[in-house]
Amino acid sequence: MAVRPLTRPSSFNIVSLVLGLAFLYLPIVILVIYSFNASRLVTVWGGWSLRWYRELLDNEAMLSAAWMSLRVGVMSATLATLLGTLAAVALSRGGRFGGRTLFSGMLYAPLVMPEVITGLSLLLLFVAVNAERGFWTVTIAHTTLTMCFVTVVVQSRLGGLDRSLEEAAMDLGCGPARAFVAVTLPLILPSIVAGWMLAFTLSLDDLVIASFTTGPGSSTLPIRIYSEVRLGVKPEINAICTLVIAGVAAVIVAASLASKLSSRQGESAAPL
Repeated sequence: MAVRPLTRPSSFNIVSLVLGLAFLYLPIVILVIYSFNASRLVTVWGGWSLRWYRELLDNEAMLSAAWMSLRVGVMSATLATLLGTLAAVALSRGGRFGGRTLFSGMLYAPLVMPEVITGLSLLLLFVAVNAERGFWTVTIAHTTLTMCFVTVVVQSRLGGLDRSLEEAAMDLGCGPARAFVAVTLPLILPSIVAGWMLAFTLSLDDLVIASFTTGPGSSTLPIRIYSEVRLGVKPEINAICTLVIAGVAAVIVAASLASKLSSRQGESAAPL
């Protein structure tokens, strides 16, 4: 079988790629560069400086909002990972149980539903049950939003595993639960980690749903940044946004590595 030689990309393709990447990432690059600007005016370059990072440490309101976002992100990602993994196991190992179509439809609804609708419906729910809006309402809302993403990631990995491995463990005396914990769970663990990181990133980034479900004194970082930007962009906002970009980028890279590891393990455990 003859091997076709590799063709060089055309000039049009190269220009289109460069323009597309510039459209996506040039504003982020400018934001990062101006976070090191020594001038108080964000549109005037005054030289390189770490001044605004130092002043950010004295901004208690911004640091409090960042701590709030971090706590909500960790808690909601953990709950979403637990519930999403259980839902993925039910859909992958539960067979054709009654109500499966309704269950899967309700589970995947947040994937396609506008965040405004989700946030408003959750707000009405919390008002109906007379729940005080704050940390836990935002956490529940973010768990509802991110659980479906975890389910998709874990279910795709479960679908590629060879179930005969669990059956062999049960033939050797393991019960279904022990076989799942001893055999299947280690194989899907990288996808569970990737799902957690994805859920954490989505929670950290959310503005719309959090604005509906938060209360006084419990503003998340996106809400705080949005409220201050409406009055004008401050240099400290460039600094905190740069730190968030670095953190999210690190989480995405780690999630990508975990997903690749899960894919390799899934291929090795897939039936021939």
